[in-house]
Amino acid sequence: MARDTTDQTPVTSIADLTEYLAEGNKPKDRFRIGTEHEKFAFFKVDNSPVPYSGDASISALLNGMAAKSGWEPIIDAGNIIGLAEHSGQGAISLEPGGQFELSGAPLENLHQTCKESNRHLADLREIAEPLGIRFLGIGGSPKWTLAETPRMPKSRYDIMSRYMPKVGTQGLDMMYRTCTIQVNLDFSSQEDMRRKMQVSLKLQPLSTALFASSPFTDGKPNGLLSWRGDIWRDTDNQRAGVLPAVFNADFGFEDYVKWALDVPMYFVVREGKYHDCTHVTFRQFMNGALKGELADWEPNMGDWTNHLSTLFPDVRLKRFLEMRGADGGPWRRICALPAFWVGLLYDDAALDAAEELTRDWTYEDTLAMRNAVPAQGLAAKHRGVSLFDIGREVVNISRLGLKNRNRLNGDGVDESIFLAPLDEVLAKKATLAEDLLALYNGRWNGSVDPVFTDYQY
Repeated sequence: MARDTTDQTPVTSIADLTEYLAEGNKPKDRFRIGTEHEKFAFFKVDNSPVPYSGDASISALLNGMAAKSGWEPIIDAGNIIGLAEHSGQGAISLEPGGQFELSGAPLENLHQTCKESNRHLADLREIAEPLGIRFLGIGGSPKWTLAETPRMPKSRYDIMSRYMPKVGTQGLDMMYRTCTIQVNLDFSSQEDMRRKMQVSLKLQPLSTALFASSPFTDGKPNGLLSWRGDIWRDTDNQRAGVLPAVFNADFGFEDYVKWALDVPMYFVVREGKYHDCTHVTFRQFMNGALKGELADWEPNMGDWTNHLSTLFPDVRLKRFLEMRGADGGPWRRICALPAFWVGLLYDDAALDAAEELTRDWTYEDTLAMRNAVPAQGLAAKHRGVSLFDIGREVVNISRLGLKNRNRLNGDGVDESIFLAPLDEVLAKKATLAEDLLALYNGRWNGSVDPVFTDYQY
């Protein structure tokens, strides 16, 4: 998220925390689509990473975008670390290694989403080109070592960088060397949230497979199709992965709250200063664990909102649902990822079909797919059926949903047009990761450097 939340409303009970999530309920005619996409910034002269400071830098990009857009700079300890649109309709933020992210506005249809991403990329190229900077759209940093990757001066990332090696083996790689495309979607009630969360959590491994695009690490093949997907298998399993409680028939807002309460915190913000709180859970915080450490030790709703943003399940619940399984990718996939999920979750007939398809899928089934997909991609199997075959069925359900929505552009074309990249993957039975490996072993002559030219924004 671009900016951590400040809300001094006291937290007095678990009911307060549950009600916060339930306030996300909205009527179907107010459902919106919020798309986020990250990309790696690099210098076109030598494919090296872009540092935070200097004449040609990440901070220069942010200042240039601020001047062009009029968006408000977000400042952390004197450093510009993002931009916010004044009415809350979008933001630009930085991931820890300088990955440049647009958090899009909540929009009504996918035609608007695609226009938004194209406009953002065009504006960014206009600022970046004189600086000799381009952007790469794949899921994992293909060349730079962790030591070579720059670090952004963002307070929450300092805390996370110290904490990650204590709770997993790949947390720093997740932070500094991966990119994703995500979509945020609405729900109308607790039941609607439950159905959408159950369906999307079960299908998240399929999303990882369809969008796999991270087969290189440190300048060579890493033996995986989605390195990013594998990284999430051992980043911080207390706060990430597949949540067993979601599979319960009566799963609700309170169940998510109870899980979140017992996950260690990262920080609290007091008078603009970040305090490391990785030694306590939010439940302990509510029970007075920080009394004596902080003058203002009692939890507030801003603390809760910020804590929710530091949880990383494959589908994250806030006042909306975040689909978190996909690798980053070329610009067409910025439109394809939200199209995939909007088609499945925003049409009643499609949601019914997706729910029926996955009804008897268990936690163990989903976890097994999640573990298999990083190496096997769409060749991974669920109960003997390949994800190629399941993917065809699911994409067709999504297409049904998009056609039923009947949101047309000026040429009378519906939103299903944005599924084309997935149709191509399924038709040729090869993910983008496999395309990249074929190029590496063929025309690229064993070098990853051409990826910066062939897959740049």
